[in-house]
Amino acid sequence: MARAFSWRTLTVLAVVSPAAAFGHGIESSITRLQELSDSLVIESRFSSGEPTSAALVRLIGPDGSTVELGRTDAHGQLSFVIPEQGDGTWELQVDGGPGHRDYLEVPIQHGKAKLDQISQHPTKNNPLPWLSALGLTAMLLGLSRIRRPR
Repeated sequence: MARAFSWRTLTVLAVVSPAAAFGHGIESSITRLQELSDSLVIESRFSSGEPTSAALVRLIGPDGSTVELGRTDAHGQLSFVIPEQGDGTWELQVDGGPGHRDYLEVPIQHGKAKLDQISQHPTKNNPLPWLSALGLTAMLLGLSRIRRPR
C-alpha cells in the first residue's frame, strides 16, 4: 500500500508542478488617463488577481535604449508618458521579481502609443516551461530505471 501511495504522489507532483510554475504569471493592460492625453497608465496583476505592487516598469526602445519608468503602486498601477523620440515598436517590461514578468510590445507613431495594436508575450525569455519539461522528463527516466523487487 505504501508503494502505491508513493507512486500516486509522484504522479500528482509530476502533473501539478508545471502548472504551479505558471500560477503567478503577470497580466498587464495599458489605458490613457484621458482621451486625448499623452499620459498612459499601466495596471498589472498576478493571475490570482492580486496587484503587482512595487514591480519595476521599463521601456526598451527599438534601438535597445532603456527608459526606467518607475515602480507600480500598491494597486499595481503606474502613470507614465512615452518618450518624445518614441517612434517604432517599444517593449514595455513589468518586472515583479524572479519568474514574475510581463512583456508588452507597444507600437508608437508620432510619439503616441497605438493601444489597439499592443501585443503581449507572456513567455518571452522565460525558461520556466522548458525547465519544468526537462525536470519532468528526467524524473520519468529515473523512475523507469528503478528495479522492482521480485
